[in-house]
Amino acid sequence: MTGIELYDTTLRDGMQGEGMSLSAPEKVRVAHKLDEIGLDLIEAGFPSSNPKELELFELLSRETFGHAQIAAFGMTRRRGMRADEDPALQVLADCFAPVCTLVGKTWGLHVEKVLRVDRAENLRMISESVAFLVGAGKRVVYDAEHFFDGFADDREYALACLRAAAAAGASTVVCCDTNGGTLPDGITDAMRAVVGAFDGTGVAVGIHTHDDAGCGVANTIAAVQAGATHVQGTINGYGERCGNANLVTLIPNLQLKLGRTCVSDEQLAALTAGAHFFDELLNFTPDPDQPYVGRNAFAHKGGMHVAGVNVDPAAYEHIDPAVVGNDRAVLVSELSGKGTVLARAADAGLTLDDGTAARVIDRVKELEHRGYHFEAAEGSFELLLRRETGAYEPLFRLESWRAIVEKRADGRVETEATVKLWVGGERYVRTAEGNGPVNALDRALRDALVEIHPDLAGIDLVNFKVRILDEAKGTGAVTRVLLDASDGERVWGSIGVSENVIEASWEALVDSLEYGMQARGHPRGERPARAGAQE
Repeated sequence: MTGIELYDTTLRDGMQGEGMSLSAPEKVRVAHKLDEIGLDLIEAGFPSSNPKELELFELLSRETFGHAQIAAFGMTRRRGMRADEDPALQVLADCFAPVCTLVGKTWGLHVEKVLRVDRAENLRMISESVAFLVGAGKRVVYDAEHFFDGFADDREYALACLRAAAAAGASTVVCCDTNGGTLPDGITDAMRAVVGAFDGTGVAVGIHTHDDAGCGVANTIAAVQAGATHVQGTINGYGERCGNANLVTLIPNLQLKLGRTCVSDEQLAALTAGAHFFDELLNFTPDPDQPYVGRNAFAHKGGMHVAGVNVDPAAYEHIDPAVVGNDRAVLVSELSGKGTVLARAADAGLTLDDGTAARVIDRVKELEHRGYHFEAAEGSFELLLRRETGAYEPLFRLESWRAIVEKRADGRVETEATVKLWVGGERYVRTAEGNGPVNALDRALRDALVEIHPDLAGIDLVNFKVRILDEAKGTGAVTRVLLDASDGERVWGSIGVSENVIEASWEALVDSLEYGMQARGHPRGERPARAGAQE
């Protein structure tokens, strides 16, 4: 087989990670996004575990999916109880989900100390539970919990657990590295034995790994290379402890590196946006270093690397970033060479001669020595390019700004800012209050400019980071402020550096707005003078 069945457990296993919390309607949104990016099976959780899960299954029962099937999750029957008498198994049998995933014990330590039954009874629990759900018309996926620990402890018994599930009608048996501590060679050895045991039976073999040893993705790949055709994981590697195998990394690895069909080319190209969707829904910051989809996955900083990419991207990129919906980034720093500057200028639609490029490089080195950091401030860097090429027109000309913070005896803190500036030959004076000096300055500045540049209303500050550059100087140290702004489609960074944190913030704020207007192609200072502009 060349195809891989993708099984997502974000809504169950992934939700056990720290900080993971979604409402039932939000989980429905997740299910639809998983369907869009090509997942085959979506494990929605335990329909009998709590009211939220019951609500989720009720909502999902009314939804239509283009490709994916919903799987309900549960455990083998309780000891001392018949399968048809177990209320949790009955809930699985009665629910709308066409697929049921059962987890059962495989490791003798768990059988004897957790379940407290003998090994023969555990096999009956597996067999009878699977047979009950198959009899109810369900496709059953059997998850062999702690399989690799069990295989290392008693190879024959671990295989017997899988055979019991398959003989009872399970379509897929999944080997789980529940503790996440197995290394790839251990996965390979065990999976070869399992695949050999089920060769020719029609029963698919799957893999489910955790990342406690940092090998979740590598272990899954090892299992597939050993013959597994069913792969379980979570989006962005969410999960308990160190997380689960990351499907966002696995999908392109399996499809692009191993030639195993997982999703369509269109779905693969939507992977970056999809991965970021889940982080945003969970209020997480996307990992910039995540393979394939991270902001830095195809970022080039060193001058030699940039020069090589400009000649042939394959020189320093293992795939075309567009294949997974990502973009190449050329980072600007004191390490940058002429190729970096020329590449960034070309992206901005600017033409630089060698002399100008050399001046930009020298300027960047000078500014980074003072504390600037243009890697994360592409907006400020493009403005620097425009200043050096003469293609820059300021949004306004500053006369002055002032910020006042007052703490009162009753505990209230009030902040007021005033800006005085010139636009198109007119003087504007605006005062605004805010929940801090930067917010007040932002409001006053926008109030002065928005009549001439209404598009400013569509640019929002989405992140604000402050860093002290010389801790030995304490509150008198030079401060670096990084702002992220967005127009709803793109996000860009800007930077300010000063011993005064408010001045650094003002510099970054102005750059963020000027770059945002620049990116929209908005003209500067072209509004004819109006009477009464000054207030």
